[in-house]
Amino acid sequence: MLYIVGLGLGDEKDITLRGLEAVKASTKVYVEAYTSLLSFGLTSDGLSKLEKLYGKPVIVADREMVEERADQILSEASESDVAFLVVGDPFGATTHTDLVVRAKQLGIDVKVIHNASVMNAIGVCGLQLYRYGETVSIPFFTETWRPDSFYEKIQRNRELGLHTLCLLDIRVKEPSLESLCRGKKCYEPPKYMTIHTAINQLLEVEALRKGSAYSEKSKCVGIARLGNEDQLIAAGSMTDLLDVDFGAPLHCLVIVGETHPVEEEMLEFYKVK
Repeated sequence: MLYIVGLGLGDEKDITLRGLEAVKASTKVYVEAYTSLLSFGLTSDGLSKLEKLYGKPVIVADREMVEERADQILSEASESDVAFLVVGDPFGATTHTDLVVRAKQLGIDVKVIHNASVMNAIGVCGLQLYRYGETVSIPFFTETWRPDSFYEKIQRNRELGLHTLCLLDIRVKEPSLESLCRGKKCYEPPKYMTIHTAINQLLEVEALRKGSAYSEKSKCVGIARLGNEDQLIAAGSMTDLLDVDFGAPLHCLVIVGETHPVEEEMLEFYKVK
């Protein structure tokens, strides 16, 4: 059996009882370390918290391992129970869908155990989930690469009066361009996009596109450390949010569409003073 277990958004205590039972029943336990982040990270101290709760070793699976050496995990799952732990919900990232497909093609039984993810927990800000349009990802800009394919999606959502959830880039164990050119991988330090960076990039794209999808006056909600005890939610214009110190990662941003009176009442609680 291959168990794909959601860990939720906070700390080691957010795993469900069913998920914990699956972990305890498994001979090998992997935790993915690149699509999201638990509150304590996956340092040696963070790993020890998981291992203490689970009563067994936990292997950190980075992007390289999952995308290039998934055969190892699947081979083990064909002979014994293996748990693959995912921050948030198992299907919050397409990589994990690919792992399930490959397992099923090999005749390996797969059991998915769901948990909270940004896609549903975002409702805490007061904007109703069924009033969201397509979710977009905002990647880090570089000197030579400034992708803006998210712009049309935001524009389409806005035309329909829908809110847009913007997931902000996470770069963990990414090889540097210089090292790739030399044929030897050297990894950059972990990097997590902030709400400030996202807004500045969004405004840069709007200035170039001039499609009026949004502006510095557009109402937004910034959320930091969603699902954690110290989560921070602030609502205001893009300009307002640039003055807010959102603190440590992870951050996400919602560009607000047309609002219902109840949504307006909720946003008042988070309005930037």
